[in-house]
Amino acid sequence: MNKASFDPGLTQRYTGNLKRVINKDGGFNVYRTGFTWRDIHPYLYLINLRLPQFLGIVLIAYVVVNTIFASLYMMIGPNSVYGAQASSEWRRFINIMFFSSHTLTTVGYGDLYPVGLAANTLASFEALVGLLAFALATGLLFGRFARPSARIGFSPTMLVAPYCDGASLQFRVVNRRQNNLIDLEAQLTLMTVEEIGGQLGRKYVNLTLERSQVLFFPLTWTVVHPIDENSPLRGKTSDDLNRLQAEVLVMMKGFDDTFGQTVHARYSYRFDEITWGAHFVPAFEFDRNGNMHVELNKVGQCERAVLPETIS
Repeated sequence: MNKASFDPGLTQRYTGNLKRVINKDGGFNVYRTGFTWRDIHPYLYLINLRLPQFLGIVLIAYVVVNTIFASLYMMIGPNSVYGAQASSEWRRFINIMFFSSHTLTTVGYGDLYPVGLAANTLASFEALVGLLAFALATGLLFGRFARPSARIGFSPTMLVAPYCDGASLQFRVVNRRQNNLIDLEAQLTLMTVEEIGGQLGRKYVNLTLERSQVLFFPLTWTVVHPIDENSPLRGKTSDDLNRLQAEVLVMMKGFDDTFGQTVHARYSYRFDEITWGAHFVPAFEFDRNGNMHVELNKVGQCERAVLPETIS
């Protein structure tokens, strides 16, 4: 018998066009609109950017700030910066750009220096801006590297594999980093599109696991949902899951022993990412000295297996 449906925070509404709920990167397939500038938090935006994008923004901001200050020095007068004189205005602007870079970073090589009250005042202000800006950029860069996050590798597909005298739904995970994760927990939720109250809607049912927690996670972990008489998958076929637009939502939670903080990871498998009649091959082995070796590239490797004639 199926358990009662609930809403885990992803709505039960169904509009007839359903994509995956959780993207492959673990983010939710939700796009926000209607926000104002007050809703934008620069720190959260910059800390969550991909590293190439973050470095690109830092570089662009560096060039823009130096361009602005160089333009202000140019406006003060032709003799505002000693040593910047050149045969053309463009060449002089480039020299002042270098002087602005020296001032912003508080390097100050000495071959270029401000002349007059206005230029010195502007240089002092630019040095202050540089100190504050680089402190902020350094904090953001440190925050990106110091933020704890789980790098859990999921098998590309989920399997319906033989289990005892029946079958089970399985996927496999591995810690792809060198840090230690302990007290790792898994929770699975089956999302289907079914008739609810006379109309189609999303239905959510938690899937009971053979083992929902492991104390240590140095190897791989095959997460198993037995398809028994209490399973909502009992009697279902691949075509049934296709018709129901099924998606298995995965939530992982563990304790990072390095950072001393709890980390999370999300993933999902849609109906077309479930392989029927297969089982995972071992992804670790013992050498002749008794040491265990985990092969990360084998976390998703599987081979064909014979299922019972019926799992209904």
